[in-house]
Amino acid sequence: MSGAGRTVYRVPETNHEITLDSALGEEAVLATYRRMFAALARDSGAVVDDPVLVDIAETLFAAFAEAGEEWLTHEQMRHVCRAYPLDMFENRLRVLKGLGAIREVFPKPNQLRYRASFTSVVGLMFIRRMMDDGGQSEMHRLLALEDLNVADPRTTMEEARASAQNLARAFRLWALELVTLTGGTIEELREQAPKLWGTEEIARRAQSLHGTILNRWPDLDRTCTELRAAIYAYSDASRRAAGRLADSAGTTRNLTLLPAETWRTFAQTASKERLAAVLDGFVFDAPAPWHDPAAIVRAVDESPRPAPAQPTPPRSALPDPGPADSYDSGADGLDRLTSVAEGALGTRSSVRMEELLTADGEWVSARRLLADLVAIDLRPESPYRLRWTDGLTAGPGAEPAWLSHGVLERTDSDA
Repeated sequence: MSGAGRTVYRVPETNHEITLDSALGEEAVLATYRRMFAALARDSGAVVDDPVLVDIAETLFAAFAEAGEEWLTHEQMRHVCRAYPLDMFENRLRVLKGLGAIREVFPKPNQLRYRASFTSVVGLMFIRRMMDDGGQSEMHRLLALEDLNVADPRTTMEEARASAQNLARAFRLWALELVTLTGGTIEELREQAPKLWGTEEIARRAQSLHGTILNRWPDLDRTCTELRAAIYAYSDASRRAAGRLADSAGTTRNLTLLPAETWRTFAQTASKERLAAVLDGFVFDAPAPWHDPAAIVRAVDESPRPAPAQPTPPRSALPDPGPADSYDSGADGLDRLTSVAEGALGTRSSVRMEELLTADGEWVSARRLLADLVAIDLRPESPYRLRWTDGLTAGPGAEPAWLSHGVLERTDSDA
């Protein structure tokens, strides 16, 4: 691709489709590069415009580390970067040589071997850490180093003042960026989500550093006040940004899902063609065939019908006195049971139950007599009791065929 007097190459990719997500990912990487080295850039086009250029540098530095004291020649450098186009490799090597990242082993004419700069390797490691967590780890390291510096007995008050002012400036700018992200689009806030990791720990360490400076140099109270205000502003801004980020994730707390604002904006701004393209590739069931109305009526008539529910019989308008008493538990009922027991006992004080139940020779009369005797036994005011034993008589040809042994006896009513 050519334009504006410059040529940009891209490494050919195999089995990989260039999608909108991959393009946005590359743009986010380039945006980080531009922000990191904006203070050192000669103009707005001084930073790489393709992430592959950084990959070439990283590949070369890894090859130099493996080569050790053998160093690398131009041909060896080209071999390790053979996956990249020749023009892109030569242009990148020329830039690295010009900036001192790759230099001759010995400064003499016709030098064939080259070495890598330690400073450039460390700088690339710093870049990768910045890409991973948005600078959080670097802020932790910076606070740890500043804490060691202010605790050093050789540190002067002016050095502590400069350290506090630099940290206050950094936290103030960081808070302003988080405020801007909170009020911006949710997509941009999600892209910068790594800046919200470990904010409480950073604020805690910064407050500890502030306390160390103030306790050792009380004259720096004004400077420490500015640092404390910047730390509090950063803490408030990070909490608000994290709250909005959590709200956008919904109940799933899954930040990989697109927020509702993105779907709403797409539905409102997309054309009919783009909305219809969402369903491309989907196969829907064919419409149902046409049915003749007469066939539908016949199918309904022939379908089984459920039996109608039985209606509740109508209630009588006359007052209902309730169920009639079929058993009188009063004195008349006790007198009848007493006469039955006396008839069974006669002049005896006790009689065996098997004798009473087999006297008539048929079960209908025996079960009626058994029911009356059990009933009078259950009346505590009656002087008659049934005493059952463990004996059992089985007579298949007799009636009743099964007969339990027991005794009906008269007791003393005064007892």
